Amino acid sequence: MIHKYSLFGANIVIDVNSGAIHVLDDTAYKVLDFVKDRNLLLEDCLSAHPELSREEVLEAFSEIKNLIDENLLFTNDYMEKIAQNYDKDSVIKALCLHICHDCNLRCKYCFANTGDFKGERSMMSFEVGKEAIDFVISESRHRKNIEIDYFGGEPLMNFEVVKKITEYAIEEGKKHNKNFRFTLTTNGLLLNEEKIKYINEYMSNVVLSIDGRPEVNDFMRPTVSGGGTYDLIVEKFKEIAALRNQDNYYVRGTFTRNNLDFYEDVIHLANLGFEQISVEPVVLDRENRFAIKEEDLPKIFENYEKLALEIARRKKEGKGFNFFHFMLDTDGGPCVYKRLSGCGAGHEYVAITPKGEIYPCHQFVGIEEFKLGDVFSKKINKELGDKFRKSNVYTKEECKSCWAKFYCSGGCFANAYNQNGDMDKPYKIGCEMQKKRVECAIAIAAMLA
Repeated sequence: MIHKYSLFGANIVIDVNSGAIHVLDDTAYKVLDFVKDRNLLLEDCLSAHPELSREEVLEAFSEIKNLIDENLLFTNDYMEKIAQNYDKDSVIKALCLHICHDCNLRCKYCFANTGDFKGERSMMSFEVGKEAIDFVISESRHRKNIEIDYFGGEPLMNFEVVKKITEYAIEEGKKHNKNFRFTLTTNGLLLNEEKIKYINEYMSNVVLSIDGRPEVNDFMRPTVSGGGTYDLIVEKFKEIAALRNQDNYYVRGTFTRNNLDFYEDVIHLANLGFEQISVEPVVLDRENRFAIKEEDLPKIFENYEKLALEIARRKKEGKGFNFFHFMLDTDGGPCVYKRLSGCGAGHEYVAITPKGEIYPCHQFVGIEEFKLGDVFSKKINKELGDKFRKSNVYTKEECKSCWAKFYCSGGCFANAYNQNGDMDKPYKIGCEMQKKRVECAIAIAAMLA
């Protein structure tokens, strides 16, 4: 299987099964359409392209044939057999700790129902956090490195417990030969010099929530009292980014139907000096007024292309920034397992609620049928965990024939379930945006080569 497209003056061909990427000249790009079963349909090609000479076509085919012979084009699919026979002995190696089911913002698109996850507003106690750390130390078995994500709601509303859990994990890690890495996501309202110092000392990564331009951010992310937040957070975020030497953080925003021109929000953040930026599409119930619809895709694609050109221009000038969804490793990429099945939700990564309940990820929290267990019993619903573990791009009918399957690994389980009621039925609009992002990311690499 191959995927071919032209973007920004480059003719790009992806060999899906090998992952090889080629930039072809105009003649070879045309000739490629007439290579069937590794043979050239010469007369058909000449008939369709009278502007090409026989010699040009044969020379182009010779180059294509060399790529085929080197297993870099039209390669066989060896991954399906791996997927059928692969039975990984997963260990839980990452926790999303819902340190706080409450929030001091009232974001209009919040999937967590403004922080309470459609339940009661509550805080995680240190006792629950301690049990969660003990749980992941036990469940991670032989694995040394463990990830802890502090999530909410707003984690800084329960910051003293964040500190206690962090310090407990570090001490227990020394006893059990575990190396903990911590990430914290915050809306920034409660940041002060003390918290910034602690975050920069203990958090390997930090996610700073801001949607971009002041008018966009303040409309979508008001305080409980309805006031704007941009002016309250932006200088604090700039300070954190600078203290972290513009690395190991993200300013992370969301775009909706309210700002399909999200290019402007990304560039606004870049112009503020942020070098690690993620502005991601919202996923909401189809009836929500901010939900992205299929008819919005051309506008979204236009903005992705515009952004790709600007990123390439700035990188050439030595003034570049990273956009999370364009960060693609075109040389090596993830391991075979990650290409097949993605994020590890439900068997490598789980979310823990303030009560100690265990769910496959933060977006499944509160959906009772996806409850895996709790940290007190230290038992996981193995049957449900296996459902996630055994799901891959070959168990999803709509993924099997998709050229982008090894880039998205089947997409987000939660988005699929929330949109289609089936975690193995991908969210179509999300798929289309993902494919466009992959095309843009590869085109950026081609422009910078």
